[in-house]
Amino acid sequence: MTDVNSELRLDDKTAWVTGAGKGLGRAIAVALSQAGATVAVTARTASDLERLEAELAGHGGKVLVLPGSVADSATVRTMVGRITTWAGRLDVAVNCAGTSPHFTRTEWVTDEDVRQVLDVNLQGTFYCCREAGKAMLDQGSGSIVNVSSVHAKTGFERIAAYAASKGGVEALTKSLAVEWADRGVRVNSLAPGYFHTDLSSGLLSSRWGEQIVAATPLGRVGDTAEIGGAAVFLASDASRFVTGSTLTVDGGWTAR
Repeated sequence: MTDVNSELRLDDKTAWVTGAGKGLGRAIAVALSQAGATVAVTARTASDLERLEAELAGHGGKVLVLPGSVADSATVRTMVGRITTWAGRLDVAVNCAGTSPHFTRTEWVTDEDVRQVLDVNLQGTFYCCREAGKAMLDQGSGSIVNVSSVHAKTGFERIAAYAASKGGVEALTKSLAVEWADRGVRVNSLAPGYFHTDLSSGLLSSRWGEQIVAATPLGRVGDTAEIGGAAVFLASDASRFVTGSTLTVDGGWTAR
C-alpha cells in the first residue's frame, strides 16, 4: 500500500525557491521546509530573505540565502552552482519570482514597462529552468515548478504584458516537460488566482477587488499559506506521474 504521507515528505531533498522574500514565494519556501526540505531562497531584497532564514532556522530548517535577480543569467548560473556546492544536489526548483508593477491600459504601456515584466517573469523563469535543469539532468531526477497565473489562460484588463509573460511560462513548462521526461526531470506549473500579497494589494483594495471576490465561488481571496500544499505536492514523489501539467489554485475563480 502506498504511504501518501511519506510520499509528500521532502526529507533529504534540496529545494530552491525564487521570489521567496514575500508573498506566495515565501509561503512556498516555508511549506517546503516544513515538509523536510533543505531550502535555498532567492529574492532581490536581502533583508527579506534574512528574516525568512531566521524563521526557518528557528524551527530547525537548513537555509541558504541567495539574494539577486533572476533576470540576470550569470547570477542565476552562479546561484545554482552555489546550491549544488552547498547541498551536493538540487531536487526541486520553484520559480516564483515575478513582477506586475503596472495596471495600465495597454495603449499606454511603454516599451520599458513590457521589458521589465518579460525580463523577470518569462526570461528569468527560462534562465532558472535551464540552470536548475542542467543540475537535475546530471543527477537523473528533479522536479521544477513554474509559478504561472490564472491569467495565463483567462483574460483581464490592463495586465496584457503580465498575462503574456505567464502564458509563455506555461508554454515553456509544457515544452520542457516533454524534452526532459525521459531523463527523470518533471516540469509542471502552478497557477494561483488571487491571494493577499503585496503584489495584489492595490488591485484588491480597488473597485476590481469586489468584482474578483464576487466572481470567486468560495467567496474570498486566498491566504498565502493556502498555496503551500499544492507546491509540496508538485515538488514531491506524490506527483511522480505528473508532468507538463498546470495545477490551478484559485478558489474556483476560473471554474465559472
